[in-house]
This record gives sequence, structure tokens and C-alpha cells, in this order.
Amino acid sequence: MKIKRKNSLSFRLLGWVFGVAVVVGLLLSLLHIIYAAYFTNQQINNGGQRILEMFKSPSTQALYSLDAEVGQQVLEGLLQHDAVISASIGHPAEAPLAVSVRAAQGFLGRYFTDLIFSAERTFVVPLTSELRGGEYYGELKVALDTAHYGERFVKGALIVSTLGTLRALILALVLYLVYQAFLTRPLVEMIRQLGRVNPDRPTEYQLPLLKNHEQNELGAWTKKVNELLAAIERTNSLRQEAENNVLLMSRLDLLTGLPNRQELQLQLGKILKDAKQSQQGVAIFHLGLDDFKNINDQYNYQVGDWLLKHVAKRLRLSAGNNACLARLGGDQFVVVQPHIQEPEQAALAARALLDSFYETVLVAPIDQAEPIEVRLQATVGITLYPDDGNDAEQLLQQAEHTMQLAKVGARNRYQFFVASVDSEMRQRRRLKQGLDEAIAQQQLYLVYQPQVSYTDRRVVAVEALLRWRHPELGIIAPGVFIPLAEQSGQIIELGNWVLKHACQQLRHWLDAGYTNLTMAVNLSAVQLHHDELLHQVQTNLTQYNLQPNSLELEVTETGLMKDTQAAAENLSGLRDMGVRVAIDDFGTGYSSLSYLKTLPLDKLKIDKSFVQDALDSEDNAILVKTIIQLSKNLGMRVIAEGVETLEQEQFLIGLGCDEGQGYWYSKPLAATDAQKTFLAKGYL
Repeated sequence: MKIKRKNSLSFRLLGWVFGVAVVVGLLLSLLHIIYAAYFTNQQINNGGQRILEMFKSPSTQALYSLDAEVGQQVLEGLLQHDAVISASIGHPAEAPLAVSVRAAQGFLGRYFTDLIFSAERTFVVPLTSELRGGEYYGELKVALDTAHYGERFVKGALIVSTLGTLRALILALVLYLVYQAFLTRPLVEMIRQLGRVNPDRPTEYQLPLLKNHEQNELGAWTKKVNELLAAIERTNSLRQEAENNVLLMSRLDLLTGLPNRQELQLQLGKILKDAKQSQQGVAIFHLGLDDFKNINDQYNYQVGDWLLKHVAKRLRLSAGNNACLARLGGDQFVVVQPHIQEPEQAALAARALLDSFYETVLVAPIDQAEPIEVRLQATVGITLYPDDGNDAEQLLQQAEHTMQLAKVGARNRYQFFVASVDSEMRQRRRLKQGLDEAIAQQQLYLVYQPQVSYTDRRVVAVEALLRWRHPELGIIAPGVFIPLAEQSGQIIELGNWVLKHACQQLRHWLDAGYTNLTMAVNLSAVQLHHDELLHQVQTNLTQYNLQPNSLELEVTETGLMKDTQAAAENLSGLRDMGVRVAIDDFGTGYSSLSYLKTLPLDKLKIDKSFVQDALDSEDNAILVKTIIQLSKNLGMRVIAEGVETLEQEQFLIGLGCDEGQGYWYSKPLAATDAQKTFLAKGYL
């Protein structure tokens, strides 16, 4: 950095020093001139008095003798003095004895000196006799021209002023050179050294101590600057570390350490770019844990967080080093697997991911003495590049939609994205909107399926099943619109509608003479935990004048465990009311059966998947037998769903099952058809 001379410190100091020196010199010179003026004035006075003393005696003799010639000679002697311009001898009252006058001198500064000393000075001395007692004869008068003295005064003043100015200039120059040598040049050198410092790495170069300045202020300044640079280096290092941590935190999931959605999109974009250049395929696996919310509700969030970390660890081991893993939040993970050429490879990779969850996980919560066994399951949605798309965000959305659709059906499986997924998602949104109109436009209706007692083969109960006849799409399966209603919160209104119409139909049949009949109604998980459940049940029982034990509410095992505390309160209220409670789809939910002893339950319904395979699968047969035996030990009745053959019925009766339900007895029928068939017969 080059500094202009006019802005340099030395130059500015020179200006100040020179100005001060000139002012001080002028003041001193002025004082000297004033003193010189005073001294000159004294010289004029002394000179006049001296001249009078020198010519007093001759002038007295000439006046005493009245000798004009002698007096004129005396005056001519006076005029020999340069300053005398006129002189006279005589008595003041008489004509002068002798007079002599000459012109005054002139010079350049006379006007100035006349103002100080006046143009001329007159001096008078009386002429007396020393022998006759001081007799007075007259006086000697002399006029002095001050120009003679003023010229010398002006010359002296000019010399003094000139010398004062020269002294100021010389002093300023000397000080400038001193400043230049001891201040400006060291500062310029320090600025040059500072220019070599790298702002990004300040401590790479240390400012050297200037020679002969190690112990003075400049040396101390250099040391402080080096310390400051070191502090800046430390601050930059800490700031960079903090920025890196913030950047890392913004791209990673803090719980599992896996990349988050933002980082996943960046990495997936790079993977797709590389895949395009190498003409290779990529598989995107969107993995969602099954019923993970129930685990949090059953245990606590600390257990859930530990399981999520465990899932991330399992996925790392299963996916391999070439895969890209991420957690999108909640219980959802993504695995991106490059170098996939065929769908079969993606299927094998998905199967490996699901198999990694096969082993039971042991969790040891702090608040429990014994470890907890938890079995995790997952559902995977798969999209393939470039078959299903080229955009990273599009592929991720398709994989997520595929996973969500796969969860609607059987879980713990993988499903590939197909073109129909988009149309199915649009149809789901359309159905979700159509649910608002379904009740008002009477698109919903109930069908009924009998439950048969194996003791006397009588129809002891009827299960009310909800159906939806869409004006454009036709019959919508409950497995499609019930989950939609639960997600949107419309299930409360639908459940109330079903409960009301089922109780109304039961009242109609009881009035028609079909006594000792029970109506079974399904409750969703949302209804089971709803605060108004007991009030709604009691309202319908009262409105249709029904005995509480003529109503049986069926809840699923997974729905029961979403919030066991809230469920227990409502179930206890139903038990106090006298309403029966059955567990639907038993065996498909949690492996823990401790809730069977603590919750007020009346009946277990064996899931149809076990019943249908019981004759072909020894494991299912053992499971059915175990459930029946368990219900007997707990004092609960047991009913089997999905009975479709005589062999299945005989197998169940042989194991001691109490009741059966399925197509072997009757498919679900409308109320009028049900009354004409199995209700009219009374037994099957």
C-alpha cells in the first residue's frame, strides 16, 4: 500500500512543527524587535545628551563673549555628527548668536521608524557661568534626525526576523528527518510486513521486530499485533469448526447420524448423474417400520429412539458400503443402491433389508428390571432409475407412495412402483374427499354375517359390516376406505353411523321375535381411544332400548395397544356398562399377551389367516390350538373367523372352539336377506 507524500505522517508532522516553529520564531523575533526599539530609543536619548555635554563649554564661551564666529564654528563642529540636522546658540528671548541647519536623511523604512521614534528629537542644555554663581547666558539647542538610528534598527530587525525564520526552517527539516528515520520508515516497513500476512492463516507469518526498536513502543506494537494474529487464527479455527458442525447438523439426522432428506437429495442427484454417465441403474428403497408408534406408546420414547439407532446400524450392515442411507424422520428410512441392472437385483436387496429385521431385539429400559424382546418389521417401497423416472425428488416421492400403499395390505413385504400407483393415489384422494358426501347421500350401508355356536349350531350373534357403494366407482372395499377415514379423522362420524344403524337393526330383529341375539360392531383404534365412546354407546343403547349384553364391540389387537391406558379406561367403562368386548384378528399383533390378563375382555377372534392354513400348516395348527387353550384358561370365549370348509369346522370343534364365522355359514348379506335366510332358520 503506497501512501501519498501529502498524507504521510512525517509530512504532516513537518507541517505542524514548521508552523509552530515559525509562530514561535516570529514571537521571539517580535520580542527582540521590541527590545531593539527600546534600546534604539535609549541610544537616541543618550546620544543627544552626550552631544550637548561635549559642546556645552565651547558654546558657553562663545555666548559669553558674544562671538558669533566662534559660535558658528561650534555649530559646524556639531553638524559633523551624522544625526545632528540643526543646532543653535543664544538666549531664548533674543536673536540666536549662531544657527546651523541641514536637510534630514531619507531611507526605505523611514515612514515606519518615524512612527516609532518620531522624525527628529530636540535636546536643550542651559549655558551658565561656573565662576559667577551659575549666571544664565542662554541655551544650546540641538535637533537629532532619528533616521540614522532607525536605519540601523530596521537592518537589525530584518536580520533577526530572517535568522528566526531560518532557524524554524532548519528545525523543521531536522525534525522531519528525525521523524522519517525513527517513525515513518519503521511504520512503512511494518505495513509492508503486514501485507505479507495471509488473512485466512494469520499465524503462518510472524511480524519481525524492527532493528533498534525491539524495546520501544514500535516493538511492543509488533508483539501485540502478532498476539492479535494468533488470537484471530484461533477464532477463525473455532468459527470454522462451528460452521462445519452446523453444516453437518443441517445435513444429518441427529439421532441416527444418517443423512437427512436435504443431504439425501444432494447425494441421490450425484448418484443419478454418475449412473447416467455409466448407463447403470439405481434402486431407491423407501422403508417404513410397521406399527412403530405402538412401540412408543407401549414403552416410551427412549426405547423408540434406541430402536431407531439399532435400525440404522442394521441397515448399514445390510446395505453395504456402496449404498447411500438416510433417515427422513419418524420411522422412515431410505436406502439408495447403485449398480442395479435388473429388477431381480432390487428384489434381492429388498429381501435382504427385510431379513435384517428378522432377529428379535433385546432392549433394557432403565425403568424395567428385565430386558424387553421387540420384533421389528418393515414395509419397503421400491422405485428404479431410469425405468420409473429421472428426477431425484420424483423417485423419492414414488418410493414413499409405494411404501404407503404397500402398508394398506399385508405388511412386512416390499412392493415395486408401477404406473398404476399414481392413479391409485389420485383415487385415494378422491375417495377421501368422497367420504364427506357418503353419509349424506346414503352411499353407506351395512351387511350382516352370522356367528354360529358350535354347541347347538345356533346363530348367536350377527356381525355388522360396513360397505360403501360409490356412484361412479362402485363397491369400495372396507380395507380401502376405512384406513382413509382413520387418517382423516372421519372414522368417528362413520363409526357413530355404523353403531347407530346396527343398534337400530338389532331392535328391529328383536321386535320381530329373534330373541337372544347379539350384535357385533367393529370399533376402530381411533374410536376406542375417543373420549366420547362411552357416551355414544350408552346413548344408542338407551335410544333403542337394548340390553348392554346384546352389544358386542370388536377391537383389533394392534388398535388396542396404541394407547393401553386410554383403551383400558374405555374398556373398563364398557365392562361396567355390561357391553361385551372381543379382540378381532387375534394373533396378528403383539407377541406380548400380558394385556389379556389385565384388560376386561370377553372373547377372542382367531384371525382367518391362521384358520385357512391350519390344515396345511402345522405351525398354524399349533397356533390355533394354543389360542383356544389360552382363551379357555382365561375364561374367555373364542371364535374362529374365515371358516370356509367342513374340514376346517370339524378341526376347530375338535380343538374346543366355541363359535365360528365365515362363508361356510353365510356370506355377508343385507338385512332383509339375512332375515330371510340364517335368522329365519335360527341355526345352521
